Formats: sequence, C-alpha cells, structure tokens
Amino acid sequence: MRKSDIYTDVASGKNAERAQLDACFQALRQGDTLVVWRLDRLGRSLPDLVRIVSDLETKGVCFESLTERIETGSASGRLIFHVFAALAEFERNLIRERTQAGLVAARARGRHGGRRPKLSRRQTEEIVAMIKARSMPVAQIAARYQVSRTTIYNVAQRARTAVSPA
Repeated sequence: MRKSDIYTDVASGKNAERAQLDACFQALRQGDTLVVWRLDRLGRSLPDLVRIVSDLETKGVCFESLTERIETGSASGRLIFHVFAALAEFERNLIRERTQAGLVAARARGRHGGRRPKLSRRQTEEIVAMIKARSMPVAQIAARYQVSRTTIYNVAQRARTAVSPA
C-alpha cells in the first residue's frame, strides 16, 4: 500500500461533504479491499453503512473493518454484515412505527406539528388586500410585516388557490 492509497476526511455532522471518501470510491477497482479502522468511520449511520457496502459489493470491492473484525471477502463475513443490515432495517421500521403512533396520539390531544405561522389571519388578509390592490411593492409589504418576500408570495399563492375552484 502506498501513502497515496490512504484517504482521510476531517469533517463532522451528518451532511458534511466527504471529498476524500468520494475520491477513495473513484480509485477503487474490482478486486480491491477497502479497509477502515472502525465501522463508524465509513458510515454516518448503520443504514448509510449498509448502502455504502452494498455499493462496494456491486463494484466487486471487498470491505474490511479492523476493530469489529468484519470483512465481506468471505461468506461468513458477508453473513455477519448482512445480519447488521437486517437489524438496521428492523430498527428503522420500529422508529417509523413509533413516530407514526406518536403523531397520531399528539393529534388526538389536539396538537399539530410544524412551525407556528409568522403572520396572523388578520395580517394575511391585509397582505392579500394589498397585493390585489397593487398598492405597494412586495418588498415593501415584506419589510412592513418583517417577513421575507417569499413569505408574501406564499401568502398570495395560498389566497389564489383558496379562491380558485378545485
């Protein structure tokens, strides 16, 4: 192995760019083995890791994790890895079911998710009237109500769809 074969990303956070990981994937060829120190160094979550290893398998690249002693180059290694994958899918399904049950229970208690509206009903009516009368540019309306122009356009769009026949 050459030093140029070692790829290191220094990033944190779920959505961080992983340029070195992308470069590593570009360099991998069929028959290669991708070796990582720990599983969590490759995937941000178990589902993410399963997706990455599946992509590697598709390319004909083996995978090995030194700490967990998992390798996908043998039948037993693939079995262990796919047991992890099955558990990850099971976990995702449980989380989805719990989330849905929690949302149903919250709605039954009269609670609804989402952000509180920035504008009151009265303010929304005033904005719609100003837009219809064309008495003021959108930027001025937005400044007056301390919202973005996008919010004003959204209010206008909702007013148009509420009035137009379905």
